Amino acid sequence: MSQAYFPSLQDVNKAKLTLNEILTGTPLSDNLNLSEQFGARIILKREDLQIVRSYKIRGAYNKIKSLSQEQRDKGIVCASAGNHAQGVAYSCQKLGIYGKIYMPVTTPRQKIKQVQMFGKEYIETVLFGDTYDAASAEAKKDCEENHKTFIHPFDDPLIIEGQATVALEIIQQASCPIDYVFVPIGGGGLVSGVGSYFRQLSPSTKIIGVEPAGAPSMKTSLEAGHVVELDDINKFVDGAAVKRVGDLPFEVSKKVVDDIILVPEGHVCTKILDLYNQEAIVVEPAGALSIAALDYYADKIKGKNVVCIVSGSNNDITRTEEIKERSLLFEGLKHYFIIRFPNRPGALRDFVQLVLGPRDDITHFEYTKKTNRETGPAFVGIELADKHDFEALVERMVENGFSYEYVNQKPNLFQYLI
Repeated sequence: MSQAYFPSLQDVNKAKLTLNEILTGTPLSDNLNLSEQFGARIILKREDLQIVRSYKIRGAYNKIKSLSQEQRDKGIVCASAGNHAQGVAYSCQKLGIYGKIYMPVTTPRQKIKQVQMFGKEYIETVLFGDTYDAASAEAKKDCEENHKTFIHPFDDPLIIEGQATVALEIIQQASCPIDYVFVPIGGGGLVSGVGSYFRQLSPSTKIIGVEPAGAPSMKTSLEAGHVVELDDINKFVDGAAVKRVGDLPFEVSKKVVDDIILVPEGHVCTKILDLYNQEAIVVEPAGALSIAALDYYADKIKGKNVVCIVSGSNNDITRTEEIKERSLLFEGLKHYFIIRFPNRPGALRDFVQLVLGPRDDITHFEYTKKTNRETGPAFVGIELADKHDFEALVERMVENGFSYEYVNQKPNLFQYLI
């Protein structure tokens, strides 16, 4: 495939006809709370309501349906620990094609069960290696040895054209011209597909890509002028955290993406909680990216018509506490200290009475009394009602003779203790 590749309207329309066999369009819904907050018309494209709870089914089915009978008979292979795997599994089950999906050994059991549920008897899941890269290498080795077809999660024209049907639906469903579209970016399949379709039918629409701050692979590549593989990434926003974007998505994105916003992982967590508490919308971290990005574009979108693509809702409930913790840390409401308490009766009572504010709460406390020392260190977590109360809390510790180390600003120690 030449680097001059660019998805045509005809190819995207063809993909839509293919997808009509198994999917109906997802809703394009006005959001009143966000619209009021930003003084704009904020519209959500609800890909979280797909049958596999993400947009990934679009590209996967479009690609797999295109295979020749010989390719179908030999079977397909993919590597994924998330939404791509579920899209591939469902596609295989619908088309009666046998597939093997490689997943890291570290993949949560809930995700493995989801893949098996969607694929039924047509899918074999293979757990290999500790990382996606290891699983992917083994999947490609299987393909070469057994002449199977590898279904790439994003670096394939038919995958990109399948994801581009999200844009086709937005334009068909919208009752107003669209000024901005906010699109989450992982490997780049979605943003290149959506961006290319808008460039051809609505060139004035601004395409704003959104990446997690800990995995800025597309932004880094665009700034360098070539695809850059990052040495290390934060994998928390797992649906959008890749070390290297696809070659084809990169070439298309150079022509269609107007800007890229990096959103801190903690801000993503705050938005996940807001969407659940205020809208009863359950999203995975990548699904919250586009909405979280609005805060960084508030001045530019005022009075505009804005679409945010909510890309998926495959969130594991066991992550809830971690999401809450990351949100509180980002918002400046959760603080951890190593505090040296005087080794005498009543020291903790003095701390509570003299240091803690009326709305402060101790959420974590570890202390072992050592009788032969004047002071004993305690590891203390404190949650504030207002981030502006932090300075006063620290001042009261100093005034009352409690020496401390602030753990939030010591990454290695923080990771070890928390």
